[in-house]
Amino acid sequence: MENLRREEQQLDSSPVVGISTCDSAPLLWRVQDLRAVRSGGLVGALLGSLPRTPRQNGRLGRPLLLLPEEERLLREGAGAAALPRPAGDRGAELKRQFEEDQRSSLEEQSVLALQDRKAALLRAMTSSLTEEVQQNRLEALDKNFVFPRSALAVQLSTARAGLNYCPEARSFLKIDPPTKPLPPPCTRFQVFRDLRGRGFFLTSAGKFGGDFLVYPGDPLRFHAHFIAVCVEWDEPVRVLDLLAVARLGSNVKKTVLLCSPAANGGVRYTSLQWSGMV
Repeated sequence: MENLRREEQQLDSSPVVGISTCDSAPLLWRVQDLRAVRSGGLVGALLGSLPRTPRQNGRLGRPLLLLPEEERLLREGAGAAALPRPAGDRGAELKRQFEEDQRSSLEEQSVLALQDRKAALLRAMTSSLTEEVQQNRLEALDKNFVFPRSALAVQLSTARAGLNYCPEARSFLKIDPPTKPLPPPCTRFQVFRDLRGRGFFLTSAGKFGGDFLVYPGDPLRFHAHFIAVCVEWDEPVRVLDLLAVARLGSNVKKTVLLCSPAANGGVRYTSLQWSGMV
C-alpha cells in the first residue's frame, strides 16, 4: 500500500496527461504524456507507424493506447484530463483543403503522365513514318488521353493533414473533473491497482488467455513472470479451464495467478503450476 500511495502522490504532482479518445479508446499523442505515464509505471501499447519507416511493424510509434485500467488509474489520481478541442470546426476546413490539394495534384500528375506517354510513343514510332503521321498520332493522344484518378499518387505531410494533434503552441490543459462519477472498481481494475501498488508492470495478456501479463520490472528489460486471470472469489471455475490455463502457463514458462478481489479491498492470489499427469 505504501508503494501505491507514493505512486498516487507522484501522479498528483506530475503534469496532467492529455487523453484523446477514438471510439472510446484512450490514446496519448504527446511525447511528454508518453514519458509521464512510462515514468509512472504504466506501459500501454504503441499503435502508430514511424514517419521514416511506415511499412514495417516491428517498431511502432505514437499514439499510445492505454488499457482501460491504466486510464482509470490516471483519472482517479487526477493525473489525466481530456484534450481540449481546437476552437471552431476545423474539420470542414481541413477537408476542403485536402480536396483542393487533391485536385491540384491530379492536374499536375495528368500533365506529367501525358508527357511520359508522348515520349514513349515517340520512342515506339519507327523512322519510316512521316512527320505528318507522327504529328497526327500525338494530337490524337492529346485528345483521347485520360489520367485515371485511381492512379493518383498521394503524398501527405502529417502536419498538413492534421495528424499532428498536439502542437507545442496549443494552450495548456485545463484540469476538468470527469463529467460522470466513476463506477465502483471492477474486478480487473482492483487487481490492476493492487499489482501496480506492489511495483509490478502490467500489459494485456489476451494472447496468453489471461487478463494481464505481470512483469517484475520494465517490460523492455524483463520477461513476464505471471499471467494474471481475474475471477470473483465465489465464482465457480471449471476444472478443464484451470487445466488449460495452467498448461498454457507451463508452456510459456510463466506462473498463472488466479486473482480475486476481497471484501476488505485487497486481492487474494492463488498460483497454478503444471506438474504433469501420471
